[in-house]
Amino acid sequence: MFSSAMLPAIPPQLNERAQHLLKILVERYIGEGLPVGSRALARDAGLNLSPATIRNVMSDLEELGLITAPHTSAGRMPTVTGYRLFVDTLLTVRPLQQSQVEQLWSHLETQDTPEELLETASRLLSEVTRLAGLVMVPRRESQIVRHFEFLPLSEQRILVILVTQEGEVMNKIITPSRPFSASELQSAANYLNATVVGKDLRTIREGLQRELQEAREKLQGEMIHAAEIAGLALAPDDAKRRRPFVLSGEMNLLDCAELASMEQVRGLFEAFQQREGIVQILDRCLETAGVKIFIGEEAGYRALDQCSVVTSAYSINGEIIGVLGVIGPTRMAYERVIPIVDITAKLLGAALNQKSQTPC
Repeated sequence: MFSSAMLPAIPPQLNERAQHLLKILVERYIGEGLPVGSRALARDAGLNLSPATIRNVMSDLEELGLITAPHTSAGRMPTVTGYRLFVDTLLTVRPLQQSQVEQLWSHLETQDTPEELLETASRLLSEVTRLAGLVMVPRRESQIVRHFEFLPLSEQRILVILVTQEGEVMNKIITPSRPFSASELQSAANYLNATVVGKDLRTIREGLQRELQEAREKLQGEMIHAAEIAGLALAPDDAKRRRPFVLSGEMNLLDCAELASMEQVRGLFEAFQQREGIVQILDRCLETAGVKIFIGEEAGYRALDQCSVVTSAYSINGEIIGVLGVIGPTRMAYERVIPIVDITAKLLGAALNQKSQTPC
């Protein structure tokens, strides 16, 4: 059901008994947050093994780098490599009940705008998992244009109204190099609506310079006006870039014992504030569909060394336009979090697609 950041093979010396004991150890550590000793492991494993045999297996697991002793006690806890092997090969994911899916959908389907949908999805992720939920704002370049409109304002300014196929309405005020009359603006809008509607923003933006050059060579004023105004209207918006994802529930992480030190908390909240590092992680998840998991240092971002990131891409009309997910401690309930992230991504895509089919 999901793909991961890394896919290690099971070491050949890790037989079924060792795999079973590793699974029990990780599950118990996730549940209690305490290093697991050989007696507790023998009791939970349901195998007729002596404590000495259990200790030998734990020693083998430690040599393989799958578990470690945080202190001098006999208890062991999983390493990042141990978590990775557990998630990729030993984890039993429990699908959500239909009633839970319907409840999530009931919150999403009532939202009126794409912005409200993103906010709601982020909030639901944080509330249901008790972790930090985040939803990447769809890439503007992936959005399909449905309609252009230009309205003249005072002092050469023009209000641009752009409606996307997803139902998002973008408003922007531009100031071109010269005044445009209402009739010129209407002609420019008519031309653009006839020629670029149905194309994505990236394609339109890349073609503007070519259109403008061809228009000048042919002295076609209508095309020049349309290309000039559209160029200003579709220029990258700095304000949009500053908010690349919607974040909810970051305060939930203060309740996680593993992230309780001031240094870890400061690093996490600085990462949320600066955003660039997290955006890079989300960008890596845009390439393919499905759930992806980064555990600890696998994310390649120091602030998240004690965290796991579980993400899933969401799509409109089969095209991946964004990613959502949760951030929490490496000791998270993966079997519960993974299906929540997976189904929320599917439901968000379905809700956005539904909005895109709604007539203006």
